[in-house]
Amino acid sequence: MPVDAALIAETRSWLVKAEKDLRAAQHDFGASPALLEDAAFHCQQAIEKTLKAFLTWHGRPFRKTHNLVELGMEVASLDGTLEALLRRAAPLTEYAWKFRYPGDPEEPDTQEASAALALAREVFAAATKRLPEDVMP
Repeated sequence: MPVDAALIAETRSWLVKAEKDLRAAQHDFGASPALLEDAAFHCQQAIEKTLKAFLTWHGRPFRKTHNLVELGMEVASLDGTLEALLRRAAPLTEYAWKFRYPGDPEEPDTQEASAALALAREVFAAATKRLPEDVMP
């Protein structure tokens, strides 16, 4: 049975956005001074969009949310081998808003932002490894 071209395109579009967030996070490290709060935000966004790509491919609807716990649980229900990794990524949910507004906590340090980027890359790699080549950006 042929795969729906629209499904391929929609899944790929989520992955393209996730890749752009990974690139943006890396780019933020090169600024002088480094934009660590922005890097952390893009790491959360990359994970969120990767999970939404995975859910899209599997025909699982999701609501508009930044909640990596919610998205991760849904992904893990489809592929339990991702559960441990997604549990590690879940705390990055708060990077969708933490550091983004005046009066919020100070920005993350280099170690925290670097760990977030490594984790975002790991989630992207693990999820895309489980998707068909046709959807890859």
